[in-house]
Amino acid sequence: MTLDLLIGALRVVPAYRALRQEQLVRGRVIRVSGLHGSSGAVLTAAFAGDDPQRVVLVVAPDPASAEGWFSDLTTLVGGECRLFPQREGLGEEEPHFEIAGERVETIAAVLAGSVQLVVTTIRATAELTRMPAAVARARLEIGRAGAPSWGTVVDRLEAMGYERRPSVTDVAQYAVRGGIVDVYGFGMADPARLEWWGDELISIRTFDLDTQRSRAETDAVTILPVRPGPDGAEPGAMSDGGRQTLLDLLPADTLIVVDAAVDVGEVQRVWSEAQHHLDVARRRGEDVPGRDALFLAPAAWEERWHAAARLELSEEQAEHRFPIGPPPSIERKIAYLRDLARRQPTLVLCDNEGQLERLDELLAEGADGRGHLTTGATLALGSLMGGFTLPDLAVLTDHEIFQRARRLRRARRYRQALGVAAASTLT
Repeated sequence: MTLDLLIGALRVVPAYRALRQEQLVRGRVIRVSGLHGSSGAVLTAAFAGDDPQRVVLVVAPDPASAEGWFSDLTTLVGGECRLFPQREGLGEEEPHFEIAGERVETIAAVLAGSVQLVVTTIRATAELTRMPAAVARARLEIGRAGAPSWGTVVDRLEAMGYERRPSVTDVAQYAVRGGIVDVYGFGMADPARLEWWGDELISIRTFDLDTQRSRAETDAVTILPVRPGPDGAEPGAMSDGGRQTLLDLLPADTLIVVDAAVDVGEVQRVWSEAQHHLDVARRRGEDVPGRDALFLAPAAWEERWHAAARLELSEEQAEHRFPIGPPPSIERKIAYLRDLARRQPTLVLCDNEGQLERLDELLAEGADGRGHLTTGATLALGSLMGGFTLPDLAVLTDHEIFQRARRLRRARRYRQALGVAAASTLT
């Protein structure tokens, strides 16, 4: 609720109301300045909330910035945001399952129309992938009614890039024991155990990775492909390749919010760098696809980019300037923070419960007889990258107050089973 009030505080700023009057249609660019800290993320969250049917794509300059945007927006809007990370290398195969899985899941959510906010990098907008075709045709949906046979499922899992193991201990793996198939795929909250009697599917259950014990019954599972290429129509068949970019997959009226540090020249640099890496690989005798199979040519990318509606955040003077300043520098001076909170409404966002309680104790040294501050200070859970000052509200973060670097602790999306030594301690 406190973060909703923060977004609401931005909505009443006259500059925001003036910006909302603009027609952000395809092909139009509006530049906004006067933003500090995480106020750009708050602006994006406000826009998305005021136009819930419109998809918003945030483009960051690099993976670290994209993670920061994603973390801020997740704090502000919850699970309604997705990250589309760029590939780690310049080839087609993504060696990191975490990245490959997140790309597949984001594309699946985009194709299903189930996501409004997507965060990516400028480079990732130019990356071509066969994954859209694979997701549309190779995703494996298994339910009680009309389920494929045991053999068909095993063939499909192999074709979709899953690794066969004696037992499933990590994502992108499957195991076969008689008429039972265990699988842990992208898009699955828990691994699934499928059991057939002959060609009839008789049971779908989740199971625990650590104990391997079956858990709850479920009606159906959806399994997304691990790698691009296989076409779900026939196991082992290769896709005919409708390679597309993320920009091609998003709705035509998508609003692109562009970070102030984005340099569109990165697309040309990646295009040139990709050719160099491919030349080196070919001299080593490797059979690799051309760069036009991996990236959209810069001219074609520019055509798509300029066709979209864009809200560009700028550090220079722009047609829409927000009266948002940097946060006051506290430098661990609690007395100064206490005085600031007496002079103006102040929201302090804390990374976790422990830090909130500690800061509350420090501020309480200046409290009234009932142990409560007689100021406009509000402490709340919610981690943002940086604070800022609105006309009627100072927004601070505890890591800036205490001059700590903010550490992004994004939980591993797919957990692993315990190691042998740890598993032996289970009772």
